[in-house]
Amino acid sequence: MAYGQDLAGAARRHLAAAHGLYEDNHPARRAGNRAVAGYLYGMAGELALKHIMRERGMRPLDPSKRRDDPFYAHFPTLMTLLRNNTAIRRHSDLRLFTSNSTLFSNWNTGMRYAPTVEIQERWIGDWKAQAQQLIDRIGL
Repeated sequence: MAYGQDLAGAARRHLAAAHGLYEDNHPARRAGNRAVAGYLYGMAGELALKHIMRERGMRPLDPSKRRDDPFYAHFPTLMTLLRNNTAIRRHSDLRLFTSNSTLFSNWNTGMRYAPTVEIQERWIGDWKAQAQQLIDRIGL
């Protein structure tokens, strides 16, 4: 089954789920929940950024070019593809985000498999703030 896309709604949903996990302070669950929250913050940030891309007129590439398509990329590849995309030069908000070398630094999809102790608390705090900033910036 093919699903439709609601980038803004999905960004809000991932952010809300991340906040719920982040705020769970039960000692037996806290570290693991925060690690998962960090992953969800990254997904929320990606979705918000892709919403901005769509709002600025960008569209996914032909399926044969998915490897080079920022709509199908994750951090940090998403940032690289956007920095290399000449179309974003006319969009100051996209340029602002892509010029921030700390935006979702240390985040990548491989963290899904990482031991909890490898996902640092300060990174999660940064990702939390960055996801919230992206979503606030676009009014989601």
